[in-house]
Amino acid sequence: MGRVDGTRVTDEGPMYTLIPQLLTERHDSMNMTTIDIPVEPMRKYLNAKRREGIRINNMTLILAAYVQMVSEFPSLNRFVARRRVFQHNDIAVSLVVLRPGDRANNGTMGKLYFDPEDTVFDVQRKVDEYVEKNSSAAEEDANGLDNIMNMLCKLGGLVDVAGWLLRFMDKHGMLPKALVDVSPFHASLLMTNLTSIRTNHIYHHVYDFGTTSIALAMGNMRDVPKRGKGGEIELVRCLPIGVVMDERICSGHYFALAFARLKELLANPEIMEHPVSTRHLKVVK
Repeated sequence: MGRVDGTRVTDEGPMYTLIPQLLTERHDSMNMTTIDIPVEPMRKYLNAKRREGIRINNMTLILAAYVQMVSEFPSLNRFVARRRVFQHNDIAVSLVVLRPGDRANNGTMGKLYFDPEDTVFDVQRKVDEYVEKNSSAAEEDANGLDNIMNMLCKLGGLVDVAGWLLRFMDKHGMLPKALVDVSPFHASLLMTNLTSIRTNHIYHHVYDFGTTSIALAMGNMRDVPKRGKGGEIELVRCLPIGVVMDERICSGHYFALAFARLKELLANPEIMEHPVSTRHLKVVK
């Protein structure tokens, strides 16, 4: 049976054909690292754009860099289901939005969809539209996920049965597209911005339920010691990002190349003002 959210990958080498047979759960396959992004290049870029009347924020830069990185390194946009590797049919990012007046900070989750050719300006526009749509505190403005969760909670004692059924359908690729479209667990990336609640970065787990293979968690800025050109040690103000990856979707070397590109894009944000195709990059399979 085919899936509505992905296409089966059939050209993997023996290693990545066999690994999902041995590491059958996503939580069993998590690799974690921290990427420290120097904030000065981003700050200069954001200030320059602000003088032009264009408002962009740090989270948008991270998102745009991720979208353009995945466009160049498409194997990062994969997931494993039933011990088989699939390619996502789209680039979807799950985000948490806190609603005004929500003292419990429960917020809501939803997804943004991006195009491989999106620029940083396209990403900012989509983020603005997403936040405006999902930040309302009004019940009538609840998003699709909110409505589904409210409906499930009304099942009372049957919620266990509903949970089992959802897990079964997810495992076998039987979830309807309408449910997949609103599910934050079925995405290319989970991203959380903990700087908004003044918290240090964490390593956010990737869910066994759903199809999300990578999680990024931004935290409070910190000073990181770096060796300067003259050999002296200097402190560089950085934005730390906790990264969790499902190692079954591609090799460690591929991950390293991809995140090196992410750091390059964030060190030179003006690159992201142009679609990936116009940069004449060689797409890495």
